[in-house]
Amino acid sequence: MRTITKLFLSSMLLVNGAVALAHSDGGFVDKDFFDGMKKDDKAAILMVHFGTTFDDTRALTIDRINDKVKKEFKNVDVKEAYTSRIIMRRLKDRGIVKLNPQEVLDQLKAEGYTHILVQGTNVMNGVESENLSKEIASYSDSFKDIRVGAPLLTDHQDYENVAKAIAKKIGPLKKDQGVVLVGHGTPHFGGSAYAMMDYVFSAEGYDNYAVGTVEGYPEFDNVVKKLKDRGVKDVILMPFMFVAGDHARNDIAGEWNEELQKAGFTVSKVILMGLGQNEDIQNIYVDHLKFVSHHEKEDMAAKKVQYSNDKD
Repeated sequence: MRTITKLFLSSMLLVNGAVALAHSDGGFVDKDFFDGMKKDDKAAILMVHFGTTFDDTRALTIDRINDKVKKEFKNVDVKEAYTSRIIMRRLKDRGIVKLNPQEVLDQLKAEGYTHILVQGTNVMNGVESENLSKEIASYSDSFKDIRVGAPLLTDHQDYENVAKAIAKKIGPLKKDQGVVLVGHGTPHFGGSAYAMMDYVFSAEGYDNYAVGTVEGYPEFDNVVKKLKDRGVKDVILMPFMFVAGDHARNDIAGEWNEELQKAGFTVSKVILMGLGQNEDIQNIYVDHLKFVSHHEKEDMAAKKVQYSNDKD
């Protein structure tokens, strides 16, 4: 455990926070996370992941982004937590212990930490990110300041940055070639992020990119129609998930691969790479963490009261 030197961190974050500050938008007010810290206060960052049982993809995604955050926020203790109890149970059977967010926060409180930044690696604002926000809110009285960074796809700039990051990683496409990205999908209204991601690919000039889901919308038939409308004959297939785990290997490399071929496409390449392996996408998460270290959500209820009392 280390006591945070407020002056050092504030100066460090002013340098590193330039990109984060560029994401400022309505609903937030400027408030530096570290400025209010006193001499004996301690800060920590909690990285929260759904998790994976695959050691190789964990090293390339979860471990990699944890290390990146440690380098960006020097002298701040970085902890991690998993949210999938099934994955945690299976790992424990192999002797690998991962704690959930409540367990880590309880430990941090017991160890005297006073200021906590939380960043999840959720792709969108769905069930997992909603549950995380509720869990963190229940600890608002346990710490002097606790804040949560946004998921990967939150504002329009995120979608544009993700589209560019993926296209950059894949490189130029051949004639009649397209890319199919398959996400998990969700019944939560946040699943509209997949359709928006598909739209943004086209809006950014990546017309032969299509986004589908295993369980949700856009569906397989929507993807096939878009590809055929674009004249695509050959497909590069890859997951649109933070880690390339069970779904990537079974549903995407297996079922989607077979069904695309049955629909008349050639699948020339299956890229079993999670979004978390893409350094440019890792940087988007880090930017979100930097942003929340400089900004705090507005109290909209208080703002409405102020509006009602204001005079025109």
